[in-house]
Amino acid sequence: MSASPIIKWVGGKSRLLPELTKRAPKTFRRYFEPFLGSGALFFALEPDDAWLGDMNRALVEMYVAVAERPDAVIGRLEQHRKNNVNGYYYEVREWWNTHRESSSDKVGAAAAFIFLNKTCYNGLWRVNRNGGFNVPKGDYEDPKVFDPDDIRAAARVLGGARLMADEYDVTTADASAGDFVYFDPPYAPISKTSNFTSYTKDVFGEEQQTDLANHARDLAEKGVHVMLSNNDVPLVYELYKGFNIDVVQRAGTVSSKGSKRGKVNEVVITSYSWSAA
Repeated sequence: MSASPIIKWVGGKSRLLPELTKRAPKTFRRYFEPFLGSGALFFALEPDDAWLGDMNRALVEMYVAVAERPDAVIGRLEQHRKNNVNGYYYEVREWWNTHRESSSDKVGAAAAFIFLNKTCYNGLWRVNRNGGFNVPKGDYEDPKVFDPDDIRAAARVLGGARLMADEYDVTTADASAGDFVYFDPPYAPISKTSNFTSYTKDVFGEEQQTDLANHARDLAEKGVHVMLSNNDVPLVYELYKGFNIDVVQRAGTVSSKGSKRGKVNEVVITSYSWSAA
């Protein structure tokens, strides 16, 4: 079966996949995605040679465990699903915040990550300045914590990838002419109140957006096929002058009320010309 994301992720690109896949190069050597998140484009393309990274170390370690021991992760997830009553969510969250980093149980940590992600409020992965996961339990009657077939399909695709918990410039340091790099960074805010970047305890502000644009330009000058996504805001147009910038729409996903999740303009930026034909 085809692979697809096994976790929820704010800013995940499942809804934008048709726009991304038609703009992806028809052929390329290696695939790089340094802001991995839920990995929607990676799973859709299923590249043979992929370099994947994210600054969220727990996220990367979860993918490593899934790639190496999918059936063991499935077994732990079955236990979580069976025990998920009363205050169980908060018991798992407490274990995560107090014992995960000192634990050698990588399979248990991976299963806990997926369980918390699938049962927390709005599928939001948010940490405080100390790195503690602080999202409350979601209002789900019977959440679908996981699908064994999805885990195994993800493991199949992840098995051929290199995974690293590092900065985007480290993940893409080896990219060269003919490679394809997709950047999906924390977005430039559309307003002062919409700047959500707490996937990790680090901040991704205007200075970091500028550094990323400069790095993307350096890669493009080396012949790397570069694609990025971001918000449709003036800063992005200023940073990516000379690139191809297309406005696309997606459904909003962060509002606490589904009725308020209207269409949001985003941009897909490419360093190369593309054709939908």
